[in-house]
Amino acid sequence: MRHIAVIGSGPAGYYTAEACQKLFGDAVRIDIIDQLPVPYGLIRFGVAPDHQSIKGVSRRYEAVALTDNVRFVGNVRLGRDLSIDELHDLYDAVVLATGAPHDRALGIPGEDLRGVIGSAAFVGWYNGHPDHETLAPPLGGPDVAVIGVGNVALDVARILSKTRAEFAGSDITAPALDALDAATIRRITILGRRGPHQIAMTPKELGELGHLARSAPQVDPADLPPVEADAALEPGLRKSVAHLREFTTLPPKPMTVAFDFFAAPVRIEGNGHAERVIVERTRLDELGGVSGTGETYAVPAGLIVSCIGYKTPPIPGVPYDERAGRFANVDGLIAPGLYAVGWARRGPTGTIGTNRPDGQAVADRIGAEVAGGSGKEGRPGLDRLLSARGIDIVTFRDWKKIEAAEIARARDGAPREKFTSMAAMLAALAD
Repeated sequence: MRHIAVIGSGPAGYYTAEACQKLFGDAVRIDIIDQLPVPYGLIRFGVAPDHQSIKGVSRRYEAVALTDNVRFVGNVRLGRDLSIDELHDLYDAVVLATGAPHDRALGIPGEDLRGVIGSAAFVGWYNGHPDHETLAPPLGGPDVAVIGVGNVALDVARILSKTRAEFAGSDITAPALDALDAATIRRITILGRRGPHQIAMTPKELGELGHLARSAPQVDPADLPPVEADAALEPGLRKSVAHLREFTTLPPKPMTVAFDFFAAPVRIEGNGHAERVIVERTRLDELGGVSGTGETYAVPAGLIVSCIGYKTPPIPGVPYDERAGRFANVDGLIAPGLYAVGWARRGPTGTIGTNRPDGQAVADRIGAEVAGGSGKEGRPGLDRLLSARGIDIVTFRDWKKIEAAEIARARDGAPREKFTSMAAMLAALAD
């Protein structure tokens, strides 16, 4: 019997459990350990609340979770309630699937001013993550800047742009919905260091911006390369650039989402809180590199959301790659018996589905490198350790009770109304 602990219950964690289950059959016991009482990680707290179809993948994870040899162990924090060394003593393999929940720093003066928020925190706020329940982003001004040209930047801009009615059917939290409904934003500027051909926005998500009730995207035609240059792009990017070309001709609406390309933020200014971001005009060289021109200008913004990437938080005793912002590993192997999958392994790249082959690869490594029948205690040992420390775990069936309570309290048309604090989640379970 192999005993495997997976730390993190997001897509990478569940795909790894599924792969191990298929590979080892009844000869494996897998505990999926998460610091929160609720599973699914990025699916619950990262995917935009108005993209419910994407969240449907959780049904696949539920099928894995309800099998006899996989168990969800919620409300257990690594580093507080137990250590990596203790997990090594109990399990044949420990797999870190902790994702990359922390924002990368901008690295410019003024980023510590009030009103400058990383996308992990901002997205966590409107998605109901307990760590960001009290964020209270400043939404009372007319101008917002969004730094970055990936899908997260698109999500942030779209969520800020929508009317209350356009959130019908979403699971955005009620406090976030009320705050956004009362916002007085009139202009959102998306800042990108490079040009339209270097964006990381997918066509479906970019196209959504052109069909909002009160908001219209705006692109300066001078920022676009000649149309014939689009032919060299891969098909997805070519479609995205086609959307940008369409945005140059759209009629204005009360709110504008302006794409400002070739604009590198160099500092943020304000009297105790963000008031403007100073950007430098950039240019591309023949190899696609970017350099500053020395020309600077100010973009007004009382709220600045940085969408430039994420990093995995380090864990004491686990080798860490500071430059890449993830655990140091070779093809998923950190050290004998210790593995990483998903963003904790490769950094914040790829889609949700990218985690599936990633989990399979690590399962195969465990099969080749970890002998079966080692005699380690696994699940019973973990239960005894946590019980001695007075820690009450939350199982998957417990989570289903929390989920039922969220569904019962949903506003009309919404799939659920999330509990946004640990206390509320556990109280719902107690009720």
